[in-house]
Amino acid sequence: MNTTIKSGKTSNKFSLKPILLSAFLMSSGTLFSQNLKPVAYQDGSQKLNGLVTSNAGKKLPGVLILPAWKGIDDEAKTAAAELEKQGYIAFVADIYGEGNIPADNASAGKSAGYYKQNYEAYQKRITLALEQLKKNGAISNKIAVIGYCFGGTGALESARGSLPVVGVVSIHGSIGKDQTRKNGPISTKILVENPADDKSVTPEDYNNLIKEMNEGNADWQIITYAHSKHTFTDPKSPDYNEIMAKRAWNHTLMFLKEILK
Repeated sequence: MNTTIKSGKTSNKFSLKPILLSAFLMSSGTLFSQNLKPVAYQDGSQKLNGLVTSNAGKKLPGVLILPAWKGIDDEAKTAAAELEKQGYIAFVADIYGEGNIPADNASAGKSAGYYKQNYEAYQKRITLALEQLKKNGAISNKIAVIGYCFGGTGALESARGSLPVVGVVSIHGSIGKDQTRKNGPISTKILVENPADDKSVTPEDYNNLIKEMNEGNADWQIITYAHSKHTFTDPKSPDYNEIMAKRAWNHTLMFLKEILK
């Protein structure tokens, strides 16, 4: 079923609860990361440093997490820890590689831009991370990809490249694609979590994505979150919207449960 859903209105009434929850979540990535194990792997001579949850080695469904444009961050680590609680092996991918982690927004934009333009290189790095996820116990036919921001682009590239996953979730991802690329068949189930006020997503990008998914005969769904700017799920961002972030995470879990369990 192909659907577009708009999530409802939030209250502006002052409350300490969102502030306290935000403070907790901002520190939780550091706490949870203590339970994540480093995994070194290679792309040719380039060393990559991923993270895997502590349940690695068990035969469980797997979720690959693609981080935002500055590389592995607390949001990705927190997601991994929460997914482990839900019974998944989670692996946080290193797309840039050792020695190439962006230090600021300018370098992050340049690095992310390279992989967006050279999408086959991006798909290769995702494929290498998927192999590590399988090596750490994930059931090969029960794997999904979720990605934040730049990682959301990667989630869509996983579907476009027919990588061996059953579903992808793009969370405030850059959804545009070079229109000189032809649309092809898409067998991967797709969930796009789109903030309504994301200035980086144009109406043209939005409509082209729907056209692409329909022409690919994909099973897709877009959920749009009201009063939400680009990085609305990240507690460290000024764009953070606690209510909508919680809804988005619940939608992610519901999607993963449907396709992986």
